Amino acid sequence: MPYFVYVLLCENGAYYTGYTRDIEERMRQHKHGIGSRYVRIHRPRKVVYIEELETRRQAMKREREIKQLSHEEKRKMARVFERKTSTKRVMKIPV
Repeated sequence: MPYFVYVLLCENGAYYTGYTRDIEERMRQHKHGIGSRYVRIHRPRKVVYIEELETRRQAMKREREIKQLSHEEKRKMARVFERKTSTKRVMKIPV
């Protein structure tokens, strides 16, 4: 079963990065204020990036890499992801 690294755009304009095995369940948790304290306080607006990885180790490493990016670099990454996925059928995950 794969792992997913995801980035949320929060109401305060900040990006939140996390990883999970079950992306749909994790988004449900974020939506209901369960789990991450940060996302509970700064409500999520939308998912702006998702990446599928094979192992937990890879997911944790990628999460760390993304967290080290600047706000502008995360914004660019989200735009590229949006362009790539806008022309494809992708899993829509409500937040």
